[in-house]
Amino acid sequence: MSMKEDFKSGYVSIIGRPNVGKSTLMNAMIGQKIAITSDKPQTTRNKIQTVYTNDDAQIIFLDTPGIHKAKNKLGDYMVKVAASTLEDCDVILMLVEPTTFIGAGERSIMEQLAKANCPVCLVINKTDTLVDTKESTKQEKLAKCIEAYSQSFDFTEIIPVSARKEKGLKELLNVIIKYLPYGPMYYDEDTVTEQTEREIAGEVIREKALRLLGDEVPHGIAVTIEKMHERVRPETGDTCVDIEATIICERDSHKGIIIGKQGAMLKKIGTDARKEIEKLFEYKVNLRLWVKVRKDWRESEALMRNYGYDNRDTD
Repeated sequence: MSMKEDFKSGYVSIIGRPNVGKSTLMNAMIGQKIAITSDKPQTTRNKIQTVYTNDDAQIIFLDTPGIHKAKNKLGDYMVKVAASTLEDCDVILMLVEPTTFIGAGERSIMEQLAKANCPVCLVINKTDTLVDTKESTKQEKLAKCIEAYSQSFDFTEIIPVSARKEKGLKELLNVIIKYLPYGPMYYDEDTVTEQTEREIAGEVIREKALRLLGDEVPHGIAVTIEKMHERVRPETGDTCVDIEATIICERDSHKGIIIGKQGAMLKKIGTDARKEIEKLFEYKVNLRLWVKVRKDWRESEALMRNYGYDNRDTD
């Protein structure tokens, strides 16, 4: 791709309360799944960097953990990561749900955004969840939501979207590019993420565990990739990658739930994760999973660092 003279590039932070669809929006914008999604809040723990490139611009998206009240050291880490992202971006997208109720979480985020030195756009996500009632139409409900937020904060732009249904994304893209500075292409045009294959594989396994375990096991799981070894299958000549991973949990009772009756749950997590990793990486995967208990690891900075959450990176 030859770069145009008026090419634009910059960093865009996606911020919002847990579970408003930040990762879903980012995945939809770049057209490829990188960030894990789940109906559980606080799914994203680290700042995930993905790259969208077209003929006019390169956008580096920063998907952040949801801003929430921290309950442990891992929670402190996640809030710090989210806040630090606001300092080094060119455009901020605040993601909310289409309601007129503005809660304490949203107000707290807007207080932080008042200090931002860049355009702040409001993205009203999940517009597909609005339904017509006898009292009002979808458009009327959306208009009331826009009015409520307009009175609470001076947003540069307000864009309604549905990340799940991929509606309104072109308009959002145009708004982002409008406010980006002119600049170089930071990444090769084929780059979609800064994350390594090991990190992506670990996140996919964690997502499958979160989805399959429902509410039985809380957020106290982490995944470590112990081994990732590429080899060629002599019988077919195909590339195969052997992955050995450990799911870390905080309680012996959680370990039993993750393994399941006769190992059924662990097998299901492994099968679902393997299929997704194969789809993402386009090669065969041989995945082996173990489960270990590390009591209260979310309160231990040493263990958090071992599992990829380093508080020193956010200071």
